[in-house]
Amino acid sequence: QVQLVESGGGSVQAGGSLRLSCVASEYTYSRKCMGWFRQAPGKEREGVAAIYTGGSSTYYADSVKGRFTFSQDNAKNTLYLQMNSLKPEDTAMYYCAAAPVGICTSGSWGLVRWYNDWGQGTQVSVSS
Repeated sequence: QVQLVESGGGSVQAGGSLRLSCVASEYTYSRKCMGWFRQAPGKEREGVAAIYTGGSSTYYADSVKGRFTFSQDNAKNTLYLQMNSLKPEDTAMYYCAAAPVGICTSGSWGLVRWYNDWGQGTQVSVSS
């Protein structure tokens, strides 16, 4: 069974930092497009960042460029989302998800419908 488990969420003040982790089962992790999404109350789920697990290419939403960094530790099948200079508008539930490898380079990495496997989410709350 494919599994994705997120952790690392919490409550911080604006300007603070958090690092989210996503541990993926080996089946999920190999040669996939992995994404971080977030969903705030009353809003649609949106793509935050994506990474191709077979290389080093990363992709970011404009709203987080320069503040968030997506990285991976292949030996541990673990993905990280380092979030710096957090803003109140970053408050949301954050999800890790897996899509077929071609999604990362297709320009569609931010679309929910391409992702087949999802974690349970981890809450991030940023206060002003």
